[in-house]
Amino acid sequence: MSSACRTPSVGLGEGPREYVATDYETVLKSWTRSEQLTTVNAMDNVLTVTATYESWDFRWAYTVRYAEDYRLTVDQRHALLERSLAETREAHEFYVALYAEKHKWNDLTAKEPAWIVRLTDDEGTETAPSEIQTIKKPGAIELTYFPYSSPWRSAFRITFPKVRADGRLTISPAARWFGLRFAGAQGNQELIWEVSENGKDVARSSGAPHTL
Repeated sequence: MSSACRTPSVGLGEGPREYVATDYETVLKSWTRSEQLTTVNAMDNVLTVTATYESWDFRWAYTVRYAEDYRLTVDQRHALLERSLAETREAHEFYVALYAEKHKWNDLTAKEPAWIVRLTDDEGTETAPSEIQTIKKPGAIELTYFPYSSPWRSAFRITFPKVRADGRLTISPAARWFGLRFAGAQGNQELIWEVSENGKDVARSSGAPHTL
């Protein structure tokens, strides 16, 4: 839980935002977590992971920035935003970039991966991914909008269902935090997003209103 103490809490509420393109870096930072797993004996960093939760709030800011960069028309902006926000109601998605001590440990899609990834929360819910997509060669979009990507890190988009087979939500409405757990023979590490007490409220940007 140490990462939760060092990072701002987040709100999971929906609703309109008033972001401008220059807000993106701040929003990206608030939804991104990074941790290192170090072995006690060798003092080696066996795993370094950075992940961004692509929440409703993040996707709104991303769309505003993307639309500005690519000079999209108003109709194109609306379509992109609606499509992106709709995806948040179907699944939880994370953009993940990691570096492992041994290159073969980087592959989360291997038949016998070095690391098992789970979505967790403080209510005891633990969920396996529904899909792990390898981003083989991060391009201009990944390197620009997720600047912690690099040629030395393996990148993935990891998707989890919103609802488990038993009917429970994969992130409980009562959760005080949720996280990504990476566990394996070398140890385990968890990236934590602490949910604000008023998590259903939305934080407005201090910038001028942006109309899509």
